[in-house]
Amino acid sequence: MRREYIRSALLISCSMAIGVVGWSGYVTLLPVALAFPVLWSIARTRMIAALVSAGYFLAASRGLPQGVAAFYSSDFWPGFLFWLCASLSFVAVHTVLWTGTAGIRSFRYLLAAVIMAIPPFGITGWAHPVTAAGVLFPGWGWWGLGLMTVGLAGLVTRIWPAVAIALTGFWLWSAAIWTDPKLPEAWHGVDLELGVSLGRDTGLQRQRDMIATVRRAAGKGARFVVLPESALGFWTPTVERLWTGALADGDATVIAGAVVIDADGYDNVLVAIDRNGSRILYSERMPVPGSMWQPWRSWFGESGGARADFFANPIASIGASQAAPLICYEQLIVWPVLQSMLHDPDAILAIGNGWWTEGTSIVAIQRAATTAWAKLFAKPLVIAFNT
Repeated sequence: MRREYIRSALLISCSMAIGVVGWSGYVTLLPVALAFPVLWSIARTRMIAALVSAGYFLAASRGLPQGVAAFYSSDFWPGFLFWLCASLSFVAVHTVLWTGTAGIRSFRYLLAAVIMAIPPFGITGWAHPVTAAGVLFPGWGWWGLGLMTVGLAGLVTRIWPAVAIALTGFWLWSAAIWTDPKLPEAWHGVDLELGVSLGRDTGLQRQRDMIATVRRAAGKGARFVVLPESALGFWTPTVERLWTGALADGDATVIAGAVVIDADGYDNVLVAIDRNGSRILYSERMPVPGSMWQPWRSWFGESGGARADFFANPIASIGASQAAPLICYEQLIVWPVLQSMLHDPDAILAIGNGWWTEGTSIVAIQRAATTAWAKLFAKPLVIAFNT
C-alpha cells in the first residue's frame, strides 16, 4: 500500500514538472510535454489518471491566476478559481477516456487528443502535446503532424520506451540544426512596450506616435508593417481617415489590431490600411473566454462581449499573398492554426496584447507555440506583441 502511494505521488509530481518545463516558453523544450501521455497511460486507477492530468494542465497554465488578477485589477482568488475551472475540461476528458485495457488505450488517448483540439473542449485546449510536432519534425507539414499522432498513440502502449527513444532521436536532431522561422521579405513586425495603455489611450497623440513608428519601419524598406492587437483602439471613421491620410504619400501597408463595436458587442479584428483606403482583414475566431468572449450574456437577453467566429476567415489576402492570422489566445489552442494550414497560406501573422501577463511565461509560451507551428509547416512568421 505504501509503495503504491509513493508511486502515485511520483507520477503526479512528474506530471507537474513536465507541465512546467515543457511549457516554459522555450520552443525547443516543447517535446518534454510528450511525457504526459506516458504518465497518463501508466496510471493504475482512474483517480490517479485524473490527478496526473490535473497536475500537468495546472502546471502548464500556471501563469493564469496572476494574469487574470492583473487583467481585472483584482486580488489573486478570482484568477485562481478561473484557473481551476479552466482545467475541468482537460481533466474530465482525460479521466473519462482513461482505461486500464492496453488494447484500446491508444485509441482512447487519440480520441482525447482530438477532443481537446477542437471546439467545444478545444476552447480551453491549452498545453496540447501535439504542438511539439514542429520541434520534432520541422518542415514535414501534414506528414509531420501524422507522425506526431502516431508517436502519441505509441507512447500510451507497452512499447512506449522504444517510441520515446525514437522521438528523442528526432528531438536531438532537430535541436542540433534548429533555426527560427524566417521573416517574409519586406515585412516588419513591431513589438511595443506600452503596457495597459495600448487600446485604451485613443487620443490623437497616440495615433500620431503609431504612425511615426510605421513610417520609421517603412523608411527601412518594410512594405508591410504589422502592429500588435488593439494597436489602433476603436476603429472609427475618424481613425480611418487619419491613417489613410498619413499613408497617402507612401507604398506601405499597415496591418494592425483594432476593435469594431456595434449594438450587440464587438469584434477583435485586424485592419489593413494603405493609401487607397482600409478594410477589415480578419475577425478573431476565438477571443479569450471569460474576459472577452461571454456567450452567457445572450442567455439572459444581454449584449456585449466579443464575438467568436470559430471557423470563419481562416486566411486573409494581403496583396498577392495569403496569411494565416492568429490573434493572442488563438496561439495557445490547436484548431485555428490547423484550419488555416489547410489553405496553405504564405505566412503566419501572430499578434497579441500581453500587458496583463507581466511576470508570467504566457507571452513566451504563445511565441513558442506559434514558432513551432510555423516550423512544422515551413511558413515565414511575423510576430507583433505589446507588453
